[in-house]
Amino acid sequence: MKNHLKRIASPRAWVIARKQSTFTLRPHPGAHPQGMALPLGVILRDILHVASTMGEVRKLLNANEVLVDGRRRKDVRSQVGLFDVLSIPSLNLFYRITVDFKGRLVLATIVPTESTHKVCKVLGKSVAKGGAIMLRLHDGRSVPAGTHAATLYVGDSVVISIPDQKIKELIHLKEGVHIFLAQGKHAGSLGTVHSLKEKQAVYRDHEGNEVRTSKEYLFVVGTTKPVMKVMA
Repeated sequence: MKNHLKRIASPRAWVIARKQSTFTLRPHPGAHPQGMALPLGVILRDILHVASTMGEVRKLLNANEVLVDGRRRKDVRSQVGLFDVLSIPSLNLFYRITVDFKGRLVLATIVPTESTHKVCKVLGKSVAKGGAIMLRLHDGRSVPAGTHAATLYVGDSVVISIPDQKIKELIHLKEGVHIFLAQGKHAGSLGTVHSLKEKQAVYRDHEGNEVRTSKEYLFVVGTTKPVMKVMA
């Protein structure tokens, strides 16, 4: 696979100046689809402008200044995707990756206390060696379900602490819960579930309109209210 990527051919979800120069960074393969993840170097240089060159970005990373989901990152090509937390504590900068109304990846500024947890969608369950039930989450994590194995289903969400990955709260996909749409025609919308039927769902947006969409686009983010900031 080529290491370079032409700006003009970069994913539509990337908010970058496409004619500023010929090439940009290609992110390493990772937990998120390439079209829904940004390279760490692009975020720091082209979006946050905390560095003006990629050389300055590398110095920043080598100084252990940048964390993604609470863990140090030193590779400019590291993926940062949906709902990942990007922190630069020395500059008092804390962000969560989210999606805007055009389906583009954007950074939402969050408070430091919110950088210690994130919501992850359950994409699957599997049995590990020894019989432990593992949850496969949207950001590539595989965490033990523990005593929650029997009550969690695909489409539900869990609130985990970062970086230790402990399950703090369960949020089941059902009528009345708050959802965020990360894909589809209505990407970037926040609302509450009105009804669920097979593969279809109807939710009410902030204006009270009922919108029909695919159930797979729903990302449960809270019961009575969203447990984290999901809109920039």
